Amino acid sequence: MIVLKTTQDKLLAVLQSVSGIVERRHTLPVLANVLIRKTGGQLQLTTSDLEIQIRTTAELGGDEGTFATTVGARKMIDILRTMPADQVVSLESNQSKVILKGGKSKFTLQTLPAEDFPLVQEAPTFGPEFSVPQKTLKGLLHQVAFAMAVHDIRYYLNGILFVAEGKTLSLVATDGHRLAFASATLETEVPKQEVILPRKTVVELQRLLSDASVADDAQAPMIEMRFANNQAKFSFGGMEFVTKLVEGKFPDYNRVIPKNHKNTVTLGRAPLLASLQRTAILTSEKFKGVRLNIEPGVLRVAANNAEQEEAMDELDIDYGGDQIEIGFNVTYLIDALANMNQDMVTLELQDSNSSALVTLPDDANFKYVVMPMRI
Repeated sequence: MIVLKTTQDKLLAVLQSVSGIVERRHTLPVLANVLIRKTGGQLQLTTSDLEIQIRTTAELGGDEGTFATTVGARKMIDILRTMPADQVVSLESNQSKVILKGGKSKFTLQTLPAEDFPLVQEAPTFGPEFSVPQKTLKGLLHQVAFAMAVHDIRYYLNGILFVAEGKTLSLVATDGHRLAFASATLETEVPKQEVILPRKTVVELQRLLSDASVADDAQAPMIEMRFANNQAKFSFGGMEFVTKLVEGKFPDYNRVIPKNHKNTVTLGRAPLLASLQRTAILTSEKFKGVRLNIEPGVLRVAANNAEQEEAMDELDIDYGGDQIEIGFNVTYLIDALANMNQDMVTLELQDSNSSALVTLPDDANFKYVVMPMRI
């Protein structure tokens, strides 16, 4: 049976869309494979790592009929990448193997039975469905994902908190030293739901979501979301994405975000980022501290290291508040500024011992909190 017959670029795009979660080494060999299921003229491709499952449906030609098998996902992708984009490729079934053909090339690949593939058991009940444009969610993820913890023993920090309430969807990430918050408006009201999406799911969503802008009369590509107690389900662009959630209690982010800081300065994002990047060159590897000295009219950024080298940079600012000297891990400031695309940022400070708040003058839906550092 000819399972599929299409061009290299089409097959490669479909395979790559589901293969981001496939681990090269796994305790279960079948998890290195993609489950291919043919029903009539439709082809369904599914991958899983036991925590996340991604499924997409496509029409890729071939014979009509019913067929199912699993074959090495990365191996197929590696082979396809070596072929020209407009090359017609086909996949044929042959007993316990499949044959991938393209031009004068032929690859016979080993398969594992489809019934051995462990599908994720979907939660019996999900909360109400709601949707946002894919571009909106991708933007929110981009604004907060850099602040997620990596391999923290407080496992609930290794992900992003999603809060849907009323007509607002808020995303929050923190690693205990900094916190990023971003929100967007929903078209329909939803009852309050809070879930923590794991880091791997966040990375995969960022990769898969479309950030295409559309004309006024066209419908933006949407993503539909549903949350259960231990699972989240996303549907977008012909794909279905099911993921386990992180269990645990996320910190109360409202208490962390400072209110009413009395000293505020608005300045260019790019000049501040460049100044911090220059100064960071002379921070030590272990100790990424920089000192910010803010006084009327001027912001000084300074750093030094164990070799007694020093860096000093000055920016002219429009500021008439208190003089404040405060230390920060420079990486936390650079991360935030590098993930924005606005021209101006606002820095709100209380004193040298209180956390700073970074906001955007024209966007009340973004807040970034960074703890000070003793220097």
